[in-house]
Formats: sequence, structure tokens, C-alpha cells
Amino acid sequence: MNRRKFLKWSSIGALATLAGGVFASRSLAAGRYYDGPVSDHFDGTYFFNPNGEEPNSFFELMRWQLGGGRAAWPLDWPSPFPFAVPEPRVDGNRLVVTMAGHAALLIQTAGLNILTDPVWSDRASPFTFAGPKRANPPGIKLADLPKIDVVLVTHNHYDHLDLATLKTLAARDGCRIVTPLGNDRIIAPAVGEALVTTMDWGGNLALADGVTLHCEPCHHWSARGLGDRRMALWSAFLIETPGGNIYHIGDTGFHQGINYRAIREKHGAIRLANLPFGAYEPRWFMRPQHQNPDEAVQGMVASGAAYVAGHHWGTFRLTNEGVDEPLSALESALDAAGIARERFRALRPGEVFEVPAATA
Repeated sequence: MNRRKFLKWSSIGALATLAGGVFASRSLAAGRYYDGPVSDHFDGTYFFNPNGEEPNSFFELMRWQLGGGRAAWPLDWPSPFPFAVPEPRVDGNRLVVTMAGHAALLIQTAGLNILTDPVWSDRASPFTFAGPKRANPPGIKLADLPKIDVVLVTHNHYDHLDLATLKTLAARDGCRIVTPLGNDRIIAPAVGEALVTTMDWGGNLALADGVTLHCEPCHHWSARGLGDRRMALWSAFLIETPGGNIYHIGDTGFHQGINYRAIREKHGAIRLANLPFGAYEPRWFMRPQHQNPDEAVQGMVASGAAYVAGHHWGTFRLTNEGVDEPLSALESALDAAGIARERFRALRPGEVFEVPAATA
């Protein structure tokens, strides 16, 4: 396929990813994903960000998509790292993170294998023939992935919730899938209700002796199509382990740093934060829901994270910036803040990060 046709299908596919899922989700949306009590972030029908901003309208989406300004991406952008073959288990206080791609990270510590937002499919889309296509393969082959104990799915956008991958992992490992409220209605038909646990903001769940999972707020939204906006919850997760706290965000807007300061006040020191720093242009459209590299650095500082595994860049072309622009912007932001670049690792597929031990 020549570049002009590729870009045409990429644009169509981006719209499909954001809007086309309406066909698959219409019946579910009619009955809603979640019925529960009204709270400070649920009005009885829709979830929302307290004192936050709603996602942009469909007309604003079209204005962005038709407005031009997209930097060209290469058809292939291979990682400089070979396919990783992770250890079967990592015990004690060691913490090893291996990048599969986008927001899919293998977290190994305290004898547990935890996988975040796994997407091994070729496209982040409701369709197999259109939608954002990988610029590089997953950095871990599925056959080399160790037995997974827990899968964390932060929200239901297609670049984070991939039913084909979840179905494969569930059949292979019988792993527990943990996700915010409402997303079980999407996941359970593919993997079985017994494997899916839902959490609300502020909830906690024991994963193993000394390991507790906390569901925490982030500023984002949810949808699989046009008919189910904000009908399922989105979240960040804080994993409390003997070796230190691990903070994972799949997607978030900076939201004046409110959630970053709150996580530090509630949970104390963070050994590792997994923070998104890509898919942020144009700012007029993306700012409320996707932080940019400078904001990610501010979030690192506000949360008090000792180290960061940077993700959500260089795999799926979702927004206007070039494939490597997030990295150069991140390095400039770190330098301006006086933070050593090795403390905020912009991970590429196959890259392994052995996180230094937490210090007092």
C-alpha cells in the first residue's frame, strides 16, 4: 500500500476507533454498563471527573480530523531492543518492568506477574481492516510471556482494552482481570464472569500477602462508540508492595495536578510511576484528556515518584505529533526541571527496566 492510501486508511481508522464501535456497543449502551448508587463521580447514568472537563463533542472531533496538521509517521518504526524473554518470576523487593508496547507493561515483583492494558492485536480498533496500526510489534512474544496472575485494564478505549488479547490470556493463564466499574459488561462475555473483578475509585483489593491494589482517580473518559460515552469508569491503579508503591496510569489529563498530589498525600512515597506522555496534539483538543511530556514531568514531581516508566508513545499513531516528538519534548522538560533523564525512562518495545530499590 502506498503512503497516500495508508494515510487515508489511517485517518478513516482513527475515526473508526473513536466512533465506529457504536455498532458493537449500541445494544449494551441501551441497557447501560453499570447500575449503582449516585456518587461524587457517577450521576446514576454517566461517570464524570469531579470539577473536571468532559470530552470534546463529535463536531469538535470532526474539526480536528479534518483540520490537517498531522505529522507523517513511518510505516514501520522498529524498536532498537530485541524481543524480551522475561524471567518466570521476580521475587522479593526486586522490581522489573518490561515494555510490550503502548501502555502494555509487564510488572514483576513480590512473586507476582502483573500486566497492564495488554494489546497484542495489530490494530487499536473495533475493526481488523482499519484503525491505528502498530508501527512495531509487541516487545514480548505471547509465547514468551510468563504466566500472568493479574491483568489491569484502566479503561475501555481500544488501545487499552483489547478483547482478543484478554481472551487469549484468560484461556492460557486463568488470570484475574481487574478493571473499573462497568467494563465487566464488555470483558466478561469474552473471558467469563468469574475472571473479572471491578473496582470503584477508593476501593482496594488484596492480590497476595503484602500486596494490595488500590483503584484511584485519573482525569479521562470512556467509550467504545458513540452510544456509550462515560457509561463505564476509568481509573489509575496504585499497587502497594513490600518493595514500594507502583502507580500506573493508562491515560490522563493533567487536571492541574490534583490527582497527582492526592496520590502522594494518600499513599506516600512512590517507587515507580508508569506515566503516559504521548498522544497529546493538538492541545486544544487533547489537553483535558491526554497530558503532554511537560505535564508528565510535573506529575512525576507532584506525585513524588522516584522513577518513571514512560509509555503511550511510538506504537499507535493516534494524534498529530510525530513518532519521536514525545521523546525530544520529554528530554527538554526533564532538563528544564533539573531531573536526570535516567529517572524517567521513555520505554520502547522489548526494553527492560530494573527499577532501583526505594530509598528512605
